[in-house]
Amino acid sequence: MPTRVGIDLVSVQSVESSLQTHGRRYVDRVYTAREQSDCRHEGGFDAERLAARFAAKEAVMKVLRPQAAVPWSSIGVRREPRGWASIEMTGAAAELAAELEITDVALSLTHEGGLAAATVIATIADG
Repeated sequence: MPTRVGIDLVSVQSVESSLQTHGRRYVDRVYTAREQSDCRHEGGFDAERLAARFAAKEAVMKVLRPQAAVPWSSIGVRREPRGWASIEMTGAAAELAAELEITDVALSLTHEGGLAAATVIATIADG
């Protein structure tokens, strides 16, 4: 089966800056309700976790290769009960994935030293 790969690297500082400059408006425009819940802590949001999720969104965009705008919030990272993360798509992202006949999406996230990275591998139906 054909595959597509997307990878992205995000500075945690850039996410911290967006949080400071735009606050809730930034969070609501970019992140799903589930992501916001997963990344919330007593003092607000964990910028390192948000950065990893933003990297995942960028990596998915590289897989989807959209010709028109796809809202950031239509791509979400879901923490699975057993600890790993997965991608869930809704709206425009899900429609594009269906058009491309993407049958599976694998995600790997990491963060360290002020950077967050994500790799996405999508399997496309052999039609």
